[in-house]
Amino acid sequence: MENISEILYQKAKETRLNAYAPYSHYAVGAAIYTKSKKIYTGCNVENISFPCGTCAEAGAIAAMVAAGDNKIKAVLVVSDGKDLVYPCGACLQRIAEFGDNDTVIYLANMQEICKKHTLKDLLPYNFKEENIGK
Repeated sequence: MENISEILYQKAKETRLNAYAPYSHYAVGAAIYTKSKKIYTGCNVENISFPCGTCAEAGAIAAMVAAGDNKIKAVLVVSDGKDLVYPCGACLQRIAEFGDNDTVIYLANMQEICKKHTLKDLLPYNFKEENIGK
């Protein structure tokens, strides 16, 4: 079997092609790998009322939950921008809701997977029951 990061990379790139980004022209794809060994994908969906848009990661998480899954092991986010796109704070918290500090977050451009982080690297003080009040 191929390396899971490479599979996530291909799935995220494919899903990115479906992004609805008529305002920013910045298409993003995401793929999630769960502890049950399933993959879910999402792409960004913009809205003329900018706060109403949806991040690619949020779309993938919604697909995962809709399918009855709920334990994220890894996430990959890809875009064709000049710089790598990191999950926003809200999406990092969404990942924390269904992952743990060791959940892997890969960042990629259209040529390769460039960086690998853990959730703890990117959001060390996430809102999890064990972190609240500490």
